[in-house]
Amino acid sequence: MPMTVTEKILAFHCGKKEVAPGELINAKVDVVLANDITAPISIKEFRKAGAKKVFDKTRIVLVPDHFTPNKDIQSAEQSKLLREFAKEHGLTNYFEVGRMGIEHALLPEQGLAVSGDVIVGADSHTCTYGGLGAFATGVGSTDVAAAMITGEIWFKVPESIKFVYYGKLRKWVSGKDLILHTIGDIGVDGALYKAMEFTGEVIDRMDMSGRLTMANMAIEAGGKNGIIAPDDTTREYESGRAKRRPKFYKSDKKAIYAAVREYDCSRLEPQVACPHLPENTKGVSELSHINIHQSVVGSCTNGRIEDLRIAAKVLKGRKVHPDVRMIIIPATQAIYKQAMKEGLFNIFIDAQAAVSTPTCGPCLGGHMGILAKGERSIATTNRNFVGRMGHPESEVYLANPAIAAASAVLGRIGSPEELK
Repeated sequence: MPMTVTEKILAFHCGKKEVAPGELINAKVDVVLANDITAPISIKEFRKAGAKKVFDKTRIVLVPDHFTPNKDIQSAEQSKLLREFAKEHGLTNYFEVGRMGIEHALLPEQGLAVSGDVIVGADSHTCTYGGLGAFATGVGSTDVAAAMITGEIWFKVPESIKFVYYGKLRKWVSGKDLILHTIGDIGVDGALYKAMEFTGEVIDRMDMSGRLTMANMAIEAGGKNGIIAPDDTTREYESGRAKRRPKFYKSDKKAIYAAVREYDCSRLEPQVACPHLPENTKGVSELSHINIHQSVVGSCTNGRIEDLRIAAKVLKGRKVHPDVRMIIIPATQAIYKQAMKEGLFNIFIDAQAAVSTPTCGPCLGGHMGILAKGERSIATTNRNFVGRMGHPESEVYLANPAIAAASAVLGRIGSPEELK
């Protein structure tokens, strides 16, 4: 039976030759992930179940990144719980402050997520690793506890939707714009419990950073996972990095899809998702009347070195508007170090932007950039729900790093093409 890339990965991990959408399976997992918000619940459930050890101390990854460096006593206690659990069970992949990063940027960088994996994480944006050609999805903290004990988890095999992108991207248009446009087209529940398979000539030419960004936001369309079949770009990225041997899968030509959607990207301008849903997308040229108070470049969606380089290109020789606070958050320590080496920090600081240590921070309204009542932020993050970045009466606009940087200079939503 012809299968999609998602179906092939799941079939292998449940020991079957083939699986079909709707089938319930029990799959072995390659990586189990949790952070400082979700892991404490998992640890409590782990202990409540009477478990004495994890299934594999090399396959559990704990990353304190949401409220870290600890912003208050409660977050300090949560991080302490992770630290003690990791020590108790001899976990080889516990990433302390100073050695950590935002989890979904850290795992690909460290080679802990590789092509062909099944990865579950107690965080909805675990779907990021689909950019590598892995089946990766967010699950509840209780499911993570069960996976930490058994090394297995059950799934209903999802149907797949194929998204085909063709044409040539215009300047300043990126993977972030493609996924925002797609979510705007199908809605926040348009791919509910479905695999979003991204294909086409535009994807073939896209670097790994853009692919990870697109897979990251599959959940914002309700997707069970986002996935891109691995290719030479994937192989080059994983070479010398992958901690396990990657497995490359691709969909069969006669694989069955619930739907196929095609997009001509050649006429697409940079996209902005307006409050209060990622589906509320408009072209940047439609929003030049929207003033902002804050601009954030970072998060697991757009905090990689490629994103920082784009922001620096726009900011070089310019100043952030006097009415705007700009916060730049490298996603990992390695990215931080690389940005410093390339002189990007000089550009950011000369532009009067603030540079933070790696943290999820403002993305979830944690810290490092909380909005007050009536304030607006443009951000390279992934969600703009009511109160997501602070006060319930604040607003968040989602965009790519070029638009976030240009808007910081203009004091309103705008494009680098508007800068003199």
